[in-house]
Amino acid sequence: MGMKTILLTGFEPFLDFPVNPTMRVAEELDGTVVGDYEITSRILPVDFNRAEARLMGLIREVEPDVTVSLGLAGGRSKMTPERIAINVQDGAPDNEGNQPVDKPINEDAPDAYFSTLPVREMVNALVDAGLPAEISNTAGTYLCNNVMFGGLHYAATERPGMRAGFIHIPASHELAIQHGRIPSWSHEDLLRGVRICLETIADGR
Repeated sequence: MGMKTILLTGFEPFLDFPVNPTMRVAEELDGTVVGDYEITSRILPVDFNRAEARLMGLIREVEPDVTVSLGLAGGRSKMTPERIAINVQDGAPDNEGNQPVDKPINEDAPDAYFSTLPVREMVNALVDAGLPAEISNTAGTYLCNNVMFGGLHYAATERPGMRAGFIHIPASHELAIQHGRIPSWSHEDLLRGVRICLETIADGR
């Protein structure tokens, strides 16, 4: 048996967030090994017209067993694995100025997909490690939700063996200092938290 693969994605900076901690976390975990899985990291654009297509291209290229996308939830104080993605695009303009309103992501897809990652086990493992965490029941309607939905729809239709899902992480101290009024974690804790989530997936309990 060769190594299995986790595709880990982060996002570039967006809106009024001059840095995106998901980018640094993903880049630092690239090439590392957890359990029987090697991590391959890539960065997605904050662009409604390109992010999902970019993720599909990466899945085809990497052929991962698991796809885990990270997103910044500037304002959340806990690490929050997402339970569900909904078939809607809405919200603030993306980095290219696109601003869909109440638009379906995919007319031919279901209303929603549940994560196929072990979200409860990830939360329990984070809390056991002393890191604040809870399941989130909304990934919003911006690009994080869009990418999570796209990954799960692709798995359901093209790669039924692939598990997929999304984890929102809080701001880093670096970002909070530049941005102002948002709670933050140290980069080391963000990195440790994501690694714990990946280890939980790799354990496959």
